[in-house]
Amino acid sequence: MRKRRHRTRAAHAVVAAAVLATAGCDAVGGHASGAGTGARASRPSATPSPEWNRDPDSIAAIGDSITRGFDACMVLTDCPEVSWATGSDASVNSLAVRLLGVTGAARRSWNYAVTGSRMADLNDQVARAVRKKPELVAVMAGANDACRDSPAAMTPVADFRAEFQTAMDTLRRALPKTQVYVASVPDLKRLWSEGRTNALGKQIWKLGICPSMLGDADALDAAATQRRDTVQARVKAYNTVLKEVCAKDRLCRFDNNAVFDYRFGTEQLSRWDWFHPSRNGQARLAEIAYRTVTARNP
Repeated sequence: MRKRRHRTRAAHAVVAAAVLATAGCDAVGGHASGAGTGARASRPSATPSPEWNRDPDSIAAIGDSITRGFDACMVLTDCPEVSWATGSDASVNSLAVRLLGVTGAARRSWNYAVTGSRMADLNDQVARAVRKKPELVAVMAGANDACRDSPAAMTPVADFRAEFQTAMDTLRRALPKTQVYVASVPDLKRLWSEGRTNALGKQIWKLGICPSMLGDADALDAAATQRRDTVQARVKAYNTVLKEVCAKDRLCRFDNNAVFDYRFGTEQLSRWDWFHPSRNGQARLAEIAYRTVTARNP
C-alpha cells in the first residue's frame, strides 16, 4: 500500500509538470483644527479618530493563490473552502467563520483573490469587492511579486508601493469607513529551507515554482546564496511598504510581520507543491488574522 501511494503521488507530480507553469505561482481626512481664539477649553475639540470595530459584520478577501486555497485540496486547483480568510472548512476555522459564524460567513463573506495575482492586480480586485460594501477587507498579496523567474524580474519596491497605495485609495474613495486587515508577505527563504528537506518537493519545484528563491534548491554556492538573500531582502522591503501605507490609514491594521515571522514547518505546506499552505497552514494564517483583527490595540 505504501508503494502504491508513493507511485500515485509521483504520478500527480508528473501530471503537474504539464501545467504548473501556468498556475502562477487616509481612511478619513485629518483632524479638524480650532478656528476660534481664547481659552483652550473654548476651542473646538479635534475630530476623534474612528474606533476599530473588533466585530465586523461582513468580509471581502483579496490577494493571490494563498487566499484562494490553491493546492490545499487537490493538485493545481483552487480550494476556496479552505481559505484562511473566507473558507468554510471546519479544520481551518477561517477568519470569516470566527467573526461571523458558519451561517454568517456563507452569506456575508466574499473571496475576490485570484491565483497568480501580483500587487498590480489588487486594484481590480478592490473594485469588485467594494460593490459588496464589506465592513472588513482582508488583504494578502506580494509573494508573486518576489516569486519571479529571477531576482531581476521582481517588482521594484517603488512600483509595489504605488500599486498598493492605488488599491487603498480606490477602496477609501468608495468605502471611507471600511476596515482593512493587511497580512505580511510570508518568509520565502524559510520556505526554501524547510521544503528542501523533501526530495519530492524539490523535484516539483523544478517545474517552475518561485525560481527566484526555490531554483537550484540544493545549491549553496555564493551565487545561489546571494540570489536567495536578494529575494529575502525584497520581501522584507515589501513588508515595510505594507506597514507604512497601512499606517497612514486609521482604519487599517497590518499584522506587524506576524505571517512573515511565523516559524512554519512542512506540516503547514501543501503536499502537492511544497509551496502553498496546506489546510494546517491556512488555519495558522486564520489564527494570525483573527488575533490582529480582534486585538484591543493594533
